[in-house]
Amino acid sequence: MTTATGCPVANNSHSRTAGVDGPILLEDHHLLEKLARFNRERIPERVVHAHGSGAHGVFTVTNDVSAWTKARFLSKPGQSTPTFVRFSTVALERGSADTVREPRGFAVKFYTQDGNYDLVGNNTPVFFLRDPLKFPDFIHSQKRDPHTNLQSADAVWDFFSLQPELTHQFVWMFGDRGIPASYRHMDGFGSHTFCWTNQNGEASWVKLHLKTDQGIACLSDDEAVELAGADPNFHQADLYDSISREEFPSWTLKAQVMPVAAAKDYRFNPFDLTKVWPHNDYPLQEVGRLTLNRNPTNYFAEVEQAAFNPANFVPGIGPSPDRMLQGRLFAYSDAQRYRLGVNHTYLPINAAQCPVHTYGRDGLMSPGDNGGCSTNYEPNSDGGPAPTGQPTSYALPVQGATVHEPASLHSEDDDYTQAGMLFRLMPTAEQQRLIRRIATSLSAVRRIDTITRSIEHFHKADTDLGNALKQAVEAAKTNEAFHATISQQNC
Repeated sequence: MTTATGCPVANNSHSRTAGVDGPILLEDHHLLEKLARFNRERIPERVVHAHGSGAHGVFTVTNDVSAWTKARFLSKPGQSTPTFVRFSTVALERGSADTVREPRGFAVKFYTQDGNYDLVGNNTPVFFLRDPLKFPDFIHSQKRDPHTNLQSADAVWDFFSLQPELTHQFVWMFGDRGIPASYRHMDGFGSHTFCWTNQNGEASWVKLHLKTDQGIACLSDDEAVELAGADPNFHQADLYDSISREEFPSWTLKAQVMPVAAAKDYRFNPFDLTKVWPHNDYPLQEVGRLTLNRNPTNYFAEVEQAAFNPANFVPGIGPSPDRMLQGRLFAYSDAQRYRLGVNHTYLPINAAQCPVHTYGRDGLMSPGDNGGCSTNYEPNSDGGPAPTGQPTSYALPVQGATVHEPASLHSEDDDYTQAGMLFRLMPTAEQQRLIRRIATSLSAVRRIDTITRSIEHFHKADTDLGNALKQAVEAAKTNEAFHATISQQNC
């Protein structure tokens, strides 16, 4: 056993003291180093998606998609790429339960021959918002109240009632898929619209779906509550144990592909994250299979320090005008620089598995020889790395004045149509469970105007949903008032 600088440790049980019964000496470097190191073991946890699990795996191409993208890791069937995947809950801290009702993060890092490609999505095909300017406000409404330090139904529903674009995601979240039985039994989605470009420079808009090969399985409300108390890390344990048993979970990656020219006149904005593309319009096309086959050796080094960034593209894959995606291209890398430092891309779990040639130098925890004596600017006369001159993604034409405005409307752009369609797709029993869950949550809200506005959004999505929800909330409020009266009489 040695100190951090390699000096042998003589004793790891008793501090160095002035005599047998005297005080500890400041010269006990091993003690001071050990305590100081312990005080600094934690790093800032993620603002969102703090509670997570991860595993290593491999992605194998099963279909030829070269007509749509020149990405080399997708170039031919049978080609394999190492991956790392992190699953997570969203709102609460690392110590919270796995089985809460909210979306799950589903992030995949592909270690390709052209650098890392990160697909950073969720287990839902849509999201709450379409503009990143409202994202901090939304998360604040979901986090702990600054006064009570508790999650607040008033805050959740007040924000919803004033931001109707959340309706589609709320119907999804309060449905039966709101609490997956395990990470293995849920789908993943890139959610955003991305741009694929082929060797001829032809572009397509793409949505990506990871369909679980284990089949969809979900927890009931009672099962989730019981597990939250009995085993708050149930999903973490399930993922770890299944891989340890060599029951390797897998997902089939599929893509919806839209010609670039079709986007302008599509019936709704194809870059709106609160909407899905109906499969009848753009069917799912199989791309490959993702398999998780190895547990992390060290959770902190591999899961906690894993840094995902939607801006990590490779040639042939790029962004779209999706406003939420545009905001995430900055926000994620900025969060990682705060949480892990400017050199986080050199940590083993984040490091590219291909040659990296950059002029980045210095900064906290700069690894290796920090570039040695090589030139740290470009262009230079020393033969240092130079740009390829080849665009990595589609050159999107843009025009118009700078404005603060919503995107232009398409013929079917609204906040309610797809939410209503999702509700009507549900079997009657699931519709009833959805209504009960929303009513239970809404009945905890104190402001009547918040409840009224919220129900009106659901009513605009589907008349039957709105009417049934109104009755359910009124019944819950009446029952609550009755029990309060009885309690006062008993007192």
